[in-house]
Amino acid sequence: MIKSSMNRTRAPYTVAFSVWKALFLREAMHRLSTRRFGVVWLLLEPVASIAFMIFVFTVIRLRVISGIDTAIWLMSGLLTFSTFRHMATQSMNAVNSNKTLFAYRQVKPVDTVLVRASLEGFLAILVGIILFGSAALYGLNIIPDDLMLVMEAILGVGLLGLGFGLMVSVIIHLVPEAANIVSIIMMPLNLISGTIFPLFMIPQAYREWLMLNPVAHGIEAIRVGFSSYYHAVPELSINYMYGCALVMIFFGLMLHIRFQTRLITQ
Repeated sequence: MIKSSMNRTRAPYTVAFSVWKALFLREAMHRLSTRRFGVVWLLLEPVASIAFMIFVFTVIRLRVISGIDTAIWLMSGLLTFSTFRHMATQSMNAVNSNKTLFAYRQVKPVDTVLVRASLEGFLAILVGIILFGSAALYGLNIIPDDLMLVMEAILGVGLLGLGFGLMVSVIIHLVPEAANIVSIIMMPLNLISGTIFPLFMIPQAYREWLMLNPVAHGIEAIRVGFSSYYHAVPELSINYMYGCALVMIFFGLMLHIRFQTRLITQ
């Protein structure tokens, strides 16, 4: 009898994967069902905003920026920062949006953050396929000169978004007003990450301060990966970006462990 009961006991990792799968499907269905033609709007909004910026730069006859085609330069920068922003802002609200699920002991607050960040990463991949596929049909060369560098940079930016979301999801639960601060800093962070103007144009004394922003390193690295002729800023460091990401993830996980009871009960 005892042996039979032990056989029915699932390993912790199988429970975790089952929870993540269920949460992923729940989050996906929620995002698709909140408004009519949900899947169309999820993909159309980021594609339309990036296409508009490309159109503006095309109208002013700016074909090449810092040694790389303008369309590729804009798509890589805007899509990369959009991935970070959505992973960060969506995952930071995951705990407050899924409080009712914490009645199930298998579901932990950190699970909701991890799953929501994964969903945003998946959606970013779909948007990227649409954008770069359209660019290829238009006749642009979308094949990266260094595919591994592009993938490494994308992964790094995704980890930054996850780490940010892990930390802030706890902070805004304890101090709700912090959510307003996050919303305020996202716009200037977009600008100083080099999404719509080249960072090499900034004087070195100021650029060194701007490059404390790890997202800027990810955007610069992706552009270098797409074109070996791209004139990246000398402060570019993949190691710095990954170091920041791992530190943020570590502190985010520590906050979830420290305040798990309050996240569930408050």
